[in-house]
Amino acid sequence: MDPEKLRSELEEAGEVMVAVEEFETPLELHRHDTEIGDEVVTLELADGTLTFTVDSVVGYWRHYHSLGDYDLD
Repeated sequence: MDPEKLRSELEEAGEVMVAVEEFETPLELHRHDTEIGDEVVTLELADGTLTFTVDSVVGYWRHYHSLGDYDLD
């Protein structure tokens, strides 16, 4: 995954979901708890810190909360 593209999407949306190779469940990244470096993503969770490589991110998508977000209002 291109780290600049991922950083840009996170900055624009405020939060994104990512699929990471080594995890079965998608992860939710927020601007306030995520640092995306050129090689490593660091996610601060309530009970610890999770790190994974940018290269292990196989996809991302916006996490929506309302009908308006989907243009369905």
